[in-house]
Amino acid sequence: MQYRRLGRSGLQVSEFSLGSWVTYHNQVDTHAATEMLAAAMDAGVNFFDNAEVYAMGKSEEVMGAAFKALKWGRHRFVVSTKFFWGLQREGVTANFKDTLNRKYLMQAIDGSLKRMQLDFIDLVYCHRPDPHTPIEETVWAMSDMISQGKALYWGTSEWSAADIRAAYEIAERHHLHKPVMEQPQYNVFHRRRVEQEYARLYEDMGLGLTTWSPLASGLLTGKYRGGIPEGSRGAMESMSWLREQLLDERKNAAVAELSTLAAELGGNVAQLALAWVNRNPRVSTVILGASKLSQLHDNLGALALTPKLTPEVLERIDAITLPLADQKG
Repeated sequence: MQYRRLGRSGLQVSEFSLGSWVTYHNQVDTHAATEMLAAAMDAGVNFFDNAEVYAMGKSEEVMGAAFKALKWGRHRFVVSTKFFWGLQREGVTANFKDTLNRKYLMQAIDGSLKRMQLDFIDLVYCHRPDPHTPIEETVWAMSDMISQGKALYWGTSEWSAADIRAAYEIAERHHLHKPVMEQPQYNVFHRRRVEQEYARLYEDMGLGLTTWSPLASGLLTGKYRGGIPEGSRGAMESMSWLREQLLDERKNAAVAELSTLAAELGGNVAQLALAWVNRNPRVSTVILGASKLSQLHDNLGALALTPKLTPEVLERIDAITLPLADQKG
């Protein structure tokens, strides 16, 4: 396992990390989470990703209980959470739903710290942009989280390049803590934002990336080529909005071609897709998702495949996937 600086910061994160979206609480209980976190750490993973809204706070509780059971020293791991959607889904929701206002953010960090049983969280993200709250208000609140010692670094997730730059310039103007990372979706079918829109930000700001959905929600595993398997993410009612993408005939045909290429390299299509994201020097870490231990071990096999992605192999991948990139299924 290699370690990379998070953008221009001094923090180093493992090239592969472990996330909890969809799986924790829904598919992975505390015992299984503890087992997978331990296996990931044994493989060299030091970064674990979460969000307030995952399983409506239960994901943070599961991960926090797993950390406590493992009794790791706090210096050994980096953990994140993200704020925007809030947990208030009934009753009065003004100021606590789909927002990045100061009141919500300053209370959201306290809730996450309590659920995760931690004194501080390493990385905190604005999970989506909020067009109704001035960016300056959000920047001050996120910076204050760091000044208060509740978080160490802050960043964004799925923000436009223009909004990220605006936040950075506000922080610079007022001598506040600047955003240092973005968490975008990035895979062979979803490229434009990382490779084009953010291009200037890497040098201008030193932006780091903690990318999600490297397997396109499971499409790039090949398991949806014959339909929606029972027990898969696509079969979950809460994930029904993904099914059209997962059953896209052209993309599944491309996955079949990628599977052949992966076999030539001594791996499988999921490992090839993960290695493809990992080989991008702008990516600080690739967030993996796993619902069982064997899946985690298999995904970590991408480490061996990454050096095999020669320019010739990358050209073959582009020939298969570029015509379908950034098209909705």
